Amino acid sequence: MTARTVHTVDAGDTTATALLFDRGRILAVGSVAACEEAGRHLGLDPERIDLGDAVVVPGFVDAHAHPLMYGQMMTWVDCGPERARSIPEIVALLRAAAAGLPPGRPVRGYGYEQANLAERRHPTRYELDEVAADREVYLMNASGHGGVVNSHTLAVNGVGRDTPDPDGGVFFRDADGEPTGELSDAACNILTGVHGVKVGHHGPNFHLADEPEEHLRQLDAATRRFLAGGVTTVGDAQVTRREFDMYLRLAEGGRLDLRVSMYLLSHLLDDALEMGLVGAFGNAHLSFAGIKFYADGTLGGWTAYFPDGYVGDPCRTGQLYHEPAEYAELIRRAHRAGLQTATHAQSPTAIEMVVSALESALAERPDPDARHRIEHCGLPTPDQIRRMAAAGIRPVNQTQHYFNWGEGVEQAVGTPGERFNPLGEFRDAGVAYTLSSDAPVAEPIPLEAIQTAVTRVTRRGRKLGPDSLRVAARDALRAHTVEGAVSLGREADLGSLEAGKYADFAVLDDDPLGVDADAISPIRVRETWVGGERRHRTV
Repeated sequence: MTARTVHTVDAGDTTATALLFDRGRILAVGSVAACEEAGRHLGLDPERIDLGDAVVVPGFVDAHAHPLMYGQMMTWVDCGPERARSIPEIVALLRAAAAGLPPGRPVRGYGYEQANLAERRHPTRYELDEVAADREVYLMNASGHGGVVNSHTLAVNGVGRDTPDPDGGVFFRDADGEPTGELSDAACNILTGVHGVKVGHHGPNFHLADEPEEHLRQLDAATRRFLAGGVTTVGDAQVTRREFDMYLRLAEGGRLDLRVSMYLLSHLLDDALEMGLVGAFGNAHLSFAGIKFYADGTLGGWTAYFPDGYVGDPCRTGQLYHEPAEYAELIRRAHRAGLQTATHAQSPTAIEMVVSALESALAERPDPDARHRIEHCGLPTPDQIRRMAAAGIRPVNQTQHYFNWGEGVEQAVGTPGERFNPLGEFRDAGVAYTLSSDAPVAEPIPLEAIQTAVTRVTRRGRKLGPDSLRVAARDALRAHTVEGAVSLGREADLGSLEAGKYADFAVLDDDPLGVDADAISPIRVRETWVGGERRHRTV
């Protein structure tokens, strides 16, 4: 395979013009002549694929995403800001969808963010009652950590003014104590019904059931989107029996075109330990990586934990999923067994809980290569960043979060919000960081994530924070390729284009390291290859 430029993203960031690969693995990287000579030496007569003026980069690694959830969202009503800027517009979209559904079928929408609505608030159950009063209506917040349901949904689940909030979640109430229909985090357990997946207070429950064949179609649709963005490997950051079952079905049928590393949600920790799942296992396409935990909620939905309240709403504090001692014990058990942990934490208080627990676990059983992760790691303090560097803790960030709603974070927490995802501070402290999408919270478009890391400019054109928070395009590319592979424990096979690794790569129209920063995102992904096989071609 020949191209204008091949960015290997190896340790020296070398470039080449050709790749030689066979049976899914790279055999040589370098000049055309060098690869031809290597082929002759190995007795090969390879097909020559001339990509012309294209630029080749390693297949992007999306180390934190939710593929099945993403595919399921594609079947729901898009109520994002491009389609609905007010609550009446959301209601109209949902009513139109309800009119086309069979009687009793739930009406589900996603994508609203209250800061983007004209009313600057969440919808209420009474407004969703205008959509339908005889079936479930659920409108998921863009964060995925909750949303709003109608009165019918509350009633059939027995939620009223006297219903206590679950640990790690909230049923929001009005001044008279009546539920408003808004629910967050662990309160989402009501959405999966009596026989559905239950996760307790271990995370937001977005594991709503459809028929298995429908789930397979959803997962396949999501896979096409990842591949279209140049993504070849995904870390599924919240796996329950629903996701595990679907991945196994796809893999058994030879239909899993992405590489997937699975992080089981922490309500399955006891099961994992009992079964002896204490290290990575699997094959080239489907593998187990570790355990996913939650410390707090989301900045986008204003459920991340700020004990003194939000600047934008002092009555809101968000919540922790676990008390610090309970969380520390969970981490200690996982680390002692040799498991990698990946904990969602956004606020300084939540991040402190995670860093302290990991420091204690590492002191008890030192492991210089544990690679424990903090997912999102939105607003760490400078001291926490220094301690993360010392402990080898890896933040897995999503720059598209602040691209899409960085202004909303500032509205929520004030001036500190401009530091959201402080990549430049991680770089300066020697903390290795990873970029990812968190799809469906953001679309799996790595070039958009890379551009945002370089510019820190939001969708509305506002620059978030000082220039010291920005990073170079070369570093951002590494963060979405080889550093993603390191975070998944798969850098021996993935993340860079080197002899011996899988031939996973994306073919681009232009060079993300050679264009102006604001021209990175528009670069088109022409093709995506996984294991030496073309899995996507843009037509």
